[in-house]
Amino acid sequence: MRDLQCISRASQIGVLALIAVLASVRPASADLTAFLGVTSTPENRTLGGFAAGAGFLIVGFEFEYANVGEDDVDPLPGLRTVSGNVLLNTPGDLLGGIQRYGTVGFGGYREELRNVSETNAAMNIGGGAKIKLIGPLRVRLDYRVFKLQGSPLYETYHRFYAGANLAF
Repeated sequence: MRDLQCISRASQIGVLALIAVLASVRPASADLTAFLGVTSTPENRTLGGFAAGAGFLIVGFEFEYANVGEDDVDPLPGLRTVSGNVLLNTPGDLLGGIQRYGTVGFGGYREELRNVSETNAAMNIGGGAKIKLIGPLRVRLDYRVFKLQGSPLYETYHRFYAGANLAF
C-alpha cells in the first residue's frame, strides 16, 4: 500500500512539473523584414532585399534575398544573394526591447558585370539588432560579411542595412 502511495505522489509531481513546463514554453515567433542598405565592395553602392524568419526563444532561422544593381558606368558588378541563416538571439523583452543577434548562413550568389557572370555558393557571418518601436513594428540593423566561392570578381563583400521589421 505504501508503494502505491509513493507512486501516486510521484505521478502527481510529474504531472504538475509537465504542466509547469508546458505553461512556460513560448510559442514560435516569426518576422518579416524589408531592407535598404549599402555594400562597400568595391565601392559604396545601395542594395535592397527582404528576409523572413522564425525562431524559438534564442535560436532562429531565416531566408534572405538581397540585390545590388550592376553599374555599367563605373563599371561595378551586380550581386544577388540568397541564403538560409541560423541566428542566436538575446531575448528582446529582457533588454529594453532590443534583441541582439549573431548569424551565420549559407546559400548562393550571382555576380554580373557586362558579359561576365559567376554563380556559385556563398557563406555569410554577421550580427545585428532588432529594436522595438510600436507594437509589432521594429527597426532592424544588420552587418554581414559574405565570402563568395568559385571565381567571383570580388571574393568578399561587406554589407550593412537598416530595415522595417514586423514581428508576429
